Amino acid sequence: MTRRLTDATDAAALIRGGGVIAYPTEAVFGLGCDPRNEVAVHRLLQIKQRLPDQGLILIGADFAQLSPFLRPVDARLQEQAMTTWPGPHTWLWPARPDTPRWLTGVHDTLAVRVTDHPLAAALCRATGMALVSTSANLSGQPPGRSADEVDAALGSLLDGILEGPTGGRENPSEIRDLQTGRQIRGS
Repeated sequence: MTRRLTDATDAAALIRGGGVIAYPTEAVFGLGCDPRNEVAVHRLLQIKQRLPDQGLILIGADFAQLSPFLRPVDARLQEQAMTTWPGPHTWLWPARPDTPRWLTGVHDTLAVRVTDHPLAAALCRATGMALVSTSANLSGQPPGRSADEVDAALGSLLDGILEGPTGGRENPSEIRDLQTGRQIRGS
């Protein structure tokens, strides 16, 4: 069993120290770490058994936490995303040229979301940054929907699990391409 946490401040300390943790999101538990820490991101990908080419999602408590990774876009496009946030809507947004490839994979976009999950948002505020957010499971397996499920599947590989309920949504966040509006993943 891995370390169970009940406070976002304790979980944030693990992340700032280079750790990988699990935490509740809108529908499922996510795996997260500091997106600027290449070692932590690669460890997260190894835990998940996910190819780095696919790219990852970042969540923030607000848009300001995500904007350092993103190119400016037309005001109309930005407003389109802002009307869905905070909430369970992820957008593929053009990434800045200096956004690390360990986040974007082979893409020139980055998947981003301003979360409305209270614990996930509190975790972003406590770390003072956006966080990697990918489902807490081995690639191809069903995502964990509780701390107990995540602990059973991945617990020995994680630095901690922030306990709490998910947001109760049945499906993970919808993903849309900001520039085309094309739906990549349904809600």
